[in-house]
Amino acid sequence: MSDWTGRAAPSLDEMMDLARRALDRLPQPFRRLAADVVLHVQDFADEETLDSMGIEDAFELTGLYLGLELNQRSVSDPLPPTPRVFLYRRPILDEWAERGDLSLDELVEHVLVHEIGHHFGLSDDDIDSIEAAPDQD
Repeated sequence: MSDWTGRAAPSLDEMMDLARRALDRLPQPFRRLAADVVLHVQDFADEETLDSMGIEDAFELTGLYLGLELNQRSVSDPLPPTPRVFLYRRPILDEWAERGDLSLDELVEHVLVHEIGHHFGLSDDDIDSIEAAPDQD
């Protein structure tokens, strides 16, 4: 993990590096299932995406999964489009500055894992329940 405190905000490329490292930290079975997911880092979601989701403030969207969930795929279906995860740098940085309880690495990992969860077919409620559950170490 890197400490971004007191440093200039990471560039798009640096944020992509944070996301790739977060993906590399996933347990191997999850990395394997997410191997076909393409990561993108952009400053903000485009207007079309925000409009389609009914979001007026671009700072409200930190990440997005686009693709056919694994539990919806069938071997008899045509090849689905490439699944993609978008991380939105500026909203993530804004949330990080407001929260103060997570490192930037941890927040990027949190957003990435949330979006990868959608790839596995989990709903927002499912993901929230998993995150709220006590650790079973």
